[in-house]
Amino acid sequence: MVLGVIPARYASTRFPGKALVTLQNKPILQHVWERARLSTSLSELVVATDDERIADCARGFGAIVVMTRGDHVSGTDRVAEAALGSKCEVVVNIQGDEPLIDPAAIDLAAQALIDDPMLVMSTLKKRVERDGEVANPNVVKVVCDFKGDALYFSRSPIPYLRGGDAGEETPYYKHIGLYVYRREFLSGYSAMPIGVLELAECLEQLRALENGYRIRVLETGYESMGVDTPEDLERVRELLEERMTGIGKS
Repeated sequence: MVLGVIPARYASTRFPGKALVTLQNKPILQHVWERARLSTSLSELVVATDDERIADCARGFGAIVVMTRGDHVSGTDRVAEAALGSKCEVVVNIQGDEPLIDPAAIDLAAQALIDDPMLVMSTLKKRVERDGEVANPNVVKVVCDFKGDALYFSRSPIPYLRGGDAGEETPYYKHIGLYVYRREFLSGYSAMPIGVLELAECLEQLRALENGYRIRVLETGYESMGVDTPEDLERVRELLEERMTGIGKS
């Protein structure tokens, strides 16, 4: 059984209440929920929140809501609490601010744990194609071993190309922040020691690596686009309008 959890909070630092902002006559949260429901791997899908406004909104469009504590430091902690009462084996953390989430990307990441019972965590990567992303510290890069397991995540350009520019043999990959966990692993994740690498990079996924766990990283063509600011909202709004226009012309 695979449980999909959409963590959503109201008190976002850069964009308070963004989960309830309307796009195409629907709140962002509803867009995420509807897209996630198209995933074929999810047995159940819930919204996890500590805010009654978000809970009321989610129930209004038919979502199952799990109320969580309000003192969680991260979305991962909220997802872990939401999964406590579930009998699922695998938990998918679906970002609540990505209204264009690709259901196929959810299935790709989840399938890794379904196929390999030894894996405890998986995520996604996409080849960097845009100028400036490699040097942008807000775009997290990842390097993997031959098996597809993460060697390291960094805000710095990795790998460092001593001989020149990246080519076909040495492409850069950016991390797509969709996470899948084995439920037992997730339940103890918050209690794991936080290492110097996680603190230095401010990247929570490094906690698993520093504690000796493998993270399988699958390549996707999905271009993650979260709504962290009002400017992001306008960009996503334009993309949605373009898609609707394209559908109308077909």
